[in-house]
Amino acid sequence: MALQHLETAPERLRVVVVGAGPAGTRCAEALVAAGITPTVVDENNRDGGQIYRRQPEGFTRPYAQLYGSEAAKAQALHESFDRLRPFINYLPQTLAWNITADQLHCVSNGVHATLDYDAVVLCTGATDRLMPVRGWQLPGNYSLGGAQIGLKAQAIAIGRKVTFLGTGPLLYLVAKQYLDAGVPIAAVLDTSSRMKKLGALPKLLAQPKLLLQGFKYWAQLRLARVPVYQGVEPLEIKGNAAAGVSAICFHASRQIRKIDCDAVASGYHLRPEAQLADLAGCEFHFDEHSAQWLLTVDSNGRTSVAGVYSAGDSASVRGADAAEQSGWLVAQALLKDQGQAVDNSLMQASEQRLQAFERFRIGINQAFQWPAHLVRSLTREAIVCRCEMITAGELRDSATTRKTFEFNRVKAFCRVGMGRCQGRYCSQAGAEVIAEQVWMPVKLVGRQRSQAPVKPIPLAFNGCSHESE
Repeated sequence: MALQHLETAPERLRVVVVGAGPAGTRCAEALVAAGITPTVVDENNRDGGQIYRRQPEGFTRPYAQLYGSEAAKAQALHESFDRLRPFINYLPQTLAWNITADQLHCVSNGVHATLDYDAVVLCTGATDRLMPVRGWQLPGNYSLGGAQIGLKAQAIAIGRKVTFLGTGPLLYLVAKQYLDAGVPIAAVLDTSSRMKKLGALPKLLAQPKLLLQGFKYWAQLRLARVPVYQGVEPLEIKGNAAAGVSAICFHASRQIRKIDCDAVASGYHLRPEAQLADLAGCEFHFDEHSAQWLLTVDSNGRTSVAGVYSAGDSASVRGADAAEQSGWLVAQALLKDQGQAVDNSLMQASEQRLQAFERFRIGINQAFQWPAHLVRSLTREAIVCRCEMITAGELRDSATTRKTFEFNRVKAFCRVGMGRCQGRYCSQAGAEVIAEQVWMPVKLVGRQRSQAPVKPIPLAFNGCSHESE
């Protein structure tokens, strides 16, 4: 549905849901059941989000091939969304790039528009959390999510011999997906140690099925004789700008090792996509478990700003199952705030289920810790910000010579985080480098403030329109 064609009765409650993944789908489903017609804004071509990203129209790969053990969940979510289509205003290929008081600013196919709302639910998901390493700016370097999109949306692999680097469940999931696709895997390099994982077992048992599934991924990789190293220290990704990646060097088991490969997919768990919430003026807090700033929400997904809600990984990274649960719950909270009757006992039961996912989240962060010590020990010439090609040495010099440690001040002096990714891939690592240089906890360095547009948008477009939904 084109933006300029929106027509709804102005007296009806105007609710906008941003994102059509697990959280957005279940939220919209609950709103429709309550008689509300929400507008669902989706940056992708089709629903499903990242975890259950649907293949393009015309592709015929079976669910089992695309989603493996999660095939049934993916199919159920897609079928739910298909049933919703006649009862919602669905806007695919639409980027929500800014939010102001009671208005969401969007662009689709070069056409810009604003959507008025009485309530907005941010189900924007998460992106890869990346850590710089020497050579990560070379062609052939991808995020784990990017490598996954290649398989799901384009049916291609990022290389002929791929190394997977980082830590977290997604590391093993994407490696397993490449194994199933028949792509040769050079190695899986996990920066977290076996002892860290064993120490986190009591919390991980809060979700035994998820724990078992993760172990299966690891076991299947080992049975396929894929080299899996734990407790590694990445040293350098070898190659050149013309030919791209050729090898990766790392330290493991008291030895420096080198593995030949033509692509590296990396990621260190996930970071919430909370830029829109930041622009809306919502409060954030520093989460010690994941060592990053998270959006502050109550147990039902309410933010500190009235009328702004958040569900799924955009508030706290707890996985697809928790996202579905929180999507339903936040819809109930929204309805309750609007004076509609809701089942409080069902809401309480949902909260209890999410508490179990929260224990599991804490366990995941304990088992697969963000390797801050590796970031802080980067050599001076290592690139931290790939968009602006800012080195660790330049970051340290800016903090020292300008006598400042606050991240946004350092950003103003050396342009870290000013590029196309808007700090998604460098701001957290950059804060660690600054913290080490000035001998301060990373919490005191602060977080990069979001700015509109949250992602690049076309400068030339065919016209503007203002529509009330």
